[in-house]
Amino acid sequence: MHIHILGICGTFMGGAAVLAQQLGHRVTGSDANVYPPMSTLLESQGIEIIEGFDPSQLDPAPDLVVIGNAMSRGNPCVEYVLNRNLKYTSGPQWLQEFLLHDRWVIAVSGTHGKTTTSSMLSWILEECGYQPGFLVGGVLGNFGQSARLGESMFFVVEADEYDSAFFDKRSKFVHYHPRTLIMNNLEFDHADIFDDLEAIKRQFHHLVRTVPGNGRILAPAGDSAIQDVLGRGCWSEVEHTGASADWNAVKQQKDGSHFDVYLHGNKVGEVKWDLVGDHNVDNGLMAIAGARHVGVTPDLACAALAKFINTKRRLEFKGEVNQIEIYDDFAHHPTAIQLTLEGLRNKVGEKRILAVLEPRSATMKRGVHKDKLADSLQHADEVFLLQPDNIDWSVNDIAASCSQPVVISNSVDELVTAIQSKAQAGDQILVMSNGGFGGIHQKLLERLA
Repeated sequence: MHIHILGICGTFMGGAAVLAQQLGHRVTGSDANVYPPMSTLLESQGIEIIEGFDPSQLDPAPDLVVIGNAMSRGNPCVEYVLNRNLKYTSGPQWLQEFLLHDRWVIAVSGTHGKTTTSSMLSWILEECGYQPGFLVGGVLGNFGQSARLGESMFFVVEADEYDSAFFDKRSKFVHYHPRTLIMNNLEFDHADIFDDLEAIKRQFHHLVRTVPGNGRILAPAGDSAIQDVLGRGCWSEVEHTGASADWNAVKQQKDGSHFDVYLHGNKVGEVKWDLVGDHNVDNGLMAIAGARHVGVTPDLACAALAKFINTKRRLEFKGEVNQIEIYDDFAHHPTAIQLTLEGLRNKVGEKRILAVLEPRSATMKRGVHKDKLADSLQHADEVFLLQPDNIDWSVNDIAASCSQPVVISNSVDELVTAIQSKAQAGDQILVMSNGGFGGIHQKLLERLA
């Protein structure tokens, strides 16, 4: 079958393309912006990529067109597909029909930690001999890829609440039909498609409704939004995480690099790893609990996590120059920013942290969380903010509420110059954005040398 993917360079769609190729289909695709690393990954798999949306790419017609959720009416290829009645589907629906329908699906949902927890679960299953398939929104450190079919019935999927396609506004995750569901946490996000937290809760309850009676849901006992969702009706076994819950983690090191795991009050394992931060302890505990549902004992799961390499862009060390260390993180929500900074603070102690932030996500651009950003940056000693030209609010609003020194720049190059003038030996520079940030990491490494 010839499958053509519109919007192929997105993380999800790129992973789906790799899976389709591994299933034996001929895969082609197009996107507005074709650039590494996704373009390189796809081309290495023998997948032809076309830049732009000239409808000629659909002649002769493929057997199926998979339409990414970034595509909308008015797109030349979308209009061509509709006008000529070509067979089409969304990415999540394709995944269910072609791959997930006969697999034991382990879905990881929540506002934060989806990619990391999915990666941990995939690695635990791999290390314990389960050879899982996976589709995750990042490059898994232990695998060097974001998607694979696997050799067993188990499939780990990052379950995103974003909508499926312009013709299917349900969240992606309602297509996945998991037998094991992890619900990490729930906050308001994605202001471009959700009006409020209640709208997101509604989608999460749709997800809960798809878990079979012999399935299992893992949820944090202390998350009121998650508990509200479960309270609306739940037909599956539920195990909770938290201080007085089924599962609990007790830190042996303040930075979270060593913690003990308890199940029903009994110690069942301990984790010593390179990761830091309470959020990663929570992610690890969820992964251990999820793995147990498919048959992995907690002690083996803990041992596997000792060898876990975190996903790229999750407090990823980019390099050191003149005793200045540079980290990159995908954080683009106040909670994620705060947790990432807390984790780094616990790791580096009294060393200065320079936080560099680009408000780039759709929700950030709308200014939905701007009043919370100053508090989320409190663990930084100095803050450097980029003022994007495509948002309707000023980052001065953040600076006015910050207690530490703040530098605002209108371009990445100006920001690099400002950081260069302030940075000194021993500093930790944390760059946060859900995009490429104009190549700022490499520019800093070069300018600080």
